[in-house]
Amino acid sequence: MSERIQGLTIPTDYIEGYEKARKIAPDIADNYVAHSLIGDPLGDAMMEDLGQLPAEEATRLIEAAMQQEGEEALKDAPASLREFFKDAEATPEWVDYNQFLPGVRMFHRHSPVVLAAFVAGTLIEGFATNIARSFFITGRVRDQGVRRLGQNNRHIIEIFFPGGMQRHGDGWKLSVRIRIVHAQVRRLLKSSPDWDQEAWGEPISAAHLGYAIAGFSARLLNHMKTLGATYTDEEYDSFMAVWRFSGHLMGIPDSILFQNADEALKLLEIGGMCEPDTPLESVVMANALINSAPLLVGITDARDRQRLANYVYRVSRGLIGNEAADALQYPKLSTVGVLWYFKMTQRYGSLLDRLLPIRSQNSDHARFMSLLEVSIYDEGGISYALPDNVNAERSSHY
Repeated sequence: MSERIQGLTIPTDYIEGYEKARKIAPDIADNYVAHSLIGDPLGDAMMEDLGQLPAEEATRLIEAAMQQEGEEALKDAPASLREFFKDAEATPEWVDYNQFLPGVRMFHRHSPVVLAAFVAGTLIEGFATNIARSFFITGRVRDQGVRRLGQNNRHIIEIFFPGGMQRHGDGWKLSVRIRIVHAQVRRLLKSSPDWDQEAWGEPISAAHLGYAIAGFSARLLNHMKTLGATYTDEEYDSFMAVWRFSGHLMGIPDSILFQNADEALKLLEIGGMCEPDTPLESVVMANALINSAPLLVGITDARDRQRLANYVYRVSRGLIGNEAADALQYPKLSTVGVLWYFKMTQRYGSLLDRLLPIRSQNSDHARFMSLLEVSIYDEGGISYALPDNVNAERSSHY
């Protein structure tokens, strides 16, 4: 059973780590474990109500609200849907769209490096936490890693598209869509016998989402720098601001949404301490993610797939460190020179491509970088159809 410590109810998986983390930063540790029991009250209420409707009608209502089709289209919508979108459309006072521009420019200057750092570093580190259990049970990366990577790519690209985070932009819509999908998956997991609420807390909890967005921003910037990206202080702060707003749109409460990079990095440190030792689900998820990369860029030959996967493993091990890589049961591959090679290839790649064009087409580095070009675009626009089964393979939509 979950236990009460320091007046807090704590999922059993977190007790040992929490007690250690509290000795360093008690307020942050308390806040983190408290949010492990919080989902998204508005999103969860909406999905409960929509779950009583035929799937096609629920999808229609979500799309009508997202596309701002007007009162007539929403006349039969439950009040919870109206409250959800009222909350989503209320732009916080701290949002300054002009502040996003330097970060947008920096993203497009370094877009291949951003994605490489995201796939090989930040995304892997996120899956090293208990959030992997949610994805493992649903199979949403284990069985459909290629599609997941493509959708992650599109989300990042759209939030850093000029104007993408304004109400009409696809970055705004995809961020809110993620919130909706999380609420639906949370609803499905809570009714699943596979989810251990006492040990793990709330599925896709506010704690895990706050942790993830801190990684997607501050930690990602650190990994980008390791891979050769350069940015000014203004661009750094702007990049953080874009992710902060995206996190807000994804339903992360202000009480665990970072305000600046220092807060984000501290949350990663203390939240990471609260997390249990790397579970088997994290091992499966991280390795499935890396082995999906060759399939995403269309490599079908088994030897070529393994060679590219090994390159991604080496870059990832170089970014996250040997201790984390060993906990995730990465293959024992040398990282000597791999990060230096990555940076030099990025810096001088255009010159080498002109001198040796065959290199550009066939190198593992070039193939890894081509991940940025592969995103999932649904025909007819963004799809708002929701999963209707906790297992992705059995769901009508994913």
